[in-house]
Amino acid sequence: MLVAAAVCPCPPLLVPELAAGAAPELDSARAACTDALGVLAAARPDLLVVVGPAEASGHGVFPEGTRGSFRGFGVDLEVRLGRDTGTGAGGELPPSLSVAAWLLERTGWSDAPVEGLGVGESSAPERCAAAGRGLAARAGRVALLVMGDASARRTLKAPGYLDERAEPFDAGIARALGEADTPALLALGLEPAHELKASGRAPWQVLAGAAEGAGLSGTLLHDDAPYGVGYLVAAWS
Repeated sequence: MLVAAAVCPCPPLLVPELAAGAAPELDSARAACTDALGVLAAARPDLLVVVGPAEASGHGVFPEGTRGSFRGFGVDLEVRLGRDTGTGAGGELPPSLSVAAWLLERTGWSDAPVEGLGVGESSAPERCAAAGRGLAARAGRVALLVMGDASARRTLKAPGYLDERAEPFDAGIARALGEADTPALLALGLEPAHELKASGRAPWQVLAGAAEGAGLSGTLLHDDAPYGVGYLVAAWS
């Protein structure tokens, strides 16, 4: 069953080597992610599953030891998901899971085995919820690290330009994550999330499915949009 979850944003800029001069602007988000991962460690899980949005080539399960890279973003930096199992895991982590692997390495995660799950951004809500229920049944004590950004249309300079719906959309997500409100997360529509470029919609709905009946409470640790993209951090326990 699910015993804890951390929700973090997944911009590659979270990695200081990629952020260059913008690194200080995300210091508070990095600190909040560290706090959220601390909640996962304190829950003493038997298994940690990292869930993040991915394009078609990154869908599916990634075993512990799978490597990721930020070369596509101009930096020769590699990461590994959890321990080096020596099995030579095939494939490469999608960017969202590479950011998660970086967070885990940064905080020295060694509390439980780690697996990854790349989720399509067009996955139907009911399919996401079903995947979450399956994850929660994987072990006696399961924790999730859920990666995803809110809308990318908060300002004129945002990647998706300004959309007046973006701020209230993000406010609703922030409330739901802060209150561990699973029905509200499951009610998020696929089309509005797509139009507002909210990459976290599907991973958050995987979390909602996993948390059904778990009785977890939530805390919102960070809520900001420094580049016109909503970055939310929350912890459930």
